Amino acid sequence: MTVCEKIAVGVQDSDSTPGRLPVGQLLAFSVAGFLAIMTENMPAGLLPQIGGGLGVSEALAGQTVTLYAFGSVVAAIPVIAVTRSWNRRPLFLLAIAGLLIFNTLTAISVHYGLTLAARFVAGMSAGVVWGLVAGYARRLAPPHLQGRALAIVGVGQPIALSLGVPLGSWLGGLFDWRVVFWIMSALAFLLLAWVRVGIPDFPGQERHQRLPVRQVFLIPGVRPILLVLFAWILAHNILYTYVAPFLGATKTDLRVDLILLVFGVSSVVGIWGTGILVDRRLRVATLISLVIFAAAAIVLAIPHHSAALVLAGVTAWGLTFGGAPTLLQTALADTAGEHADVAQSILVTIFNLAVAAGGLMGALVIENGAPNWLPLVILPLILISLILTWRSKAHGFRIGRRYQ
Repeated sequence: MTVCEKIAVGVQDSDSTPGRLPVGQLLAFSVAGFLAIMTENMPAGLLPQIGGGLGVSEALAGQTVTLYAFGSVVAAIPVIAVTRSWNRRPLFLLAIAGLLIFNTLTAISVHYGLTLAARFVAGMSAGVVWGLVAGYARRLAPPHLQGRALAIVGVGQPIALSLGVPLGSWLGGLFDWRVVFWIMSALAFLLLAWVRVGIPDFPGQERHQRLPVRQVFLIPGVRPILLVLFAWILAHNILYTYVAPFLGATKTDLRVDLILLVFGVSSVVGIWGTGILVDRRLRVATLISLVIFAAAAIVLAIPHHSAALVLAGVTAWGLTFGGAPTLLQTALADTAGEHADVAQSILVTIFNLAVAAGGLMGALVIENGAPNWLPLVILPLILISLILTWRSKAHGFRIGRRYQ
């Protein structure tokens, strides 16, 4: 039985409403997430090759990642807000086509400026993908299994980080970095066909149903969830972005690729566990994840120079982070209701801002020569998330089952 099948089966309640998850359709959204993450992170593993191919330094080549993230931040909220009346499938197809076209343009470009422009628009396309995925996938699932549906959708992200990006980096070194972007374009083309043939369409919102973005932001419970998201993702990225110098400070001789593999595999396991709990105990699952994340940070902060303890801490960290997007997207979509797509576009923006802030804050710690302090720096952020989740009993992370 595959991970996705286990998530779909889960633990059945005697009082559950009848209904089954359309796993095959949901996997298309998993592939979309995989493709978006691959497109975003692939240049990080190919900076020397990209810099050499475009005649720029590695630092300038690294801006291909920055422009992609910036495109996602700029596009997610306004594009989703403007297109709320559109049918969902045409908009989703258009976003996937953007990844296809601009990954292809990246593959053929020999000019640095053109490559940056292609990456920016590819990031805009990814921002629309992320803004649509949660709401679209939930509409395919029975109400009492919508959280589990998002767990299936979320499988693509850790697989991309733990397996896809290293494999792409290896292929880029073996052949040419442009080959990797051609492969991602081919995957986008196949995904286009899959969505067009295999995914049903849904209407957008009528004019009288739409709320301004500001009013969606002010829905009770939305702001606490977004604050938890920002603090949680910020803490994660401070450590994840600078895991290499942190490992060096532990003096354990553990390899970065091994740590990333352990983190990725444990993240997939975390998604499976989240898929079992999210529809029945979303609040409890969120609190448990944050407590374990805090414990992992404490283990990693202790100057023990033990490879076994570092591996244990990374495993616990991966287990909790794997299910984080599912928990937060489910809580936000439940709270926003029919305005879930706009709320998810805000989530995408906050998520990417947290990623950027994590890189900046982590750099400040590293520049001060204290990579071993990274777990201590993130601990207050985890505690803030934990307190906000605990206090959001009436709205956001409500007590009890998602559906009674």
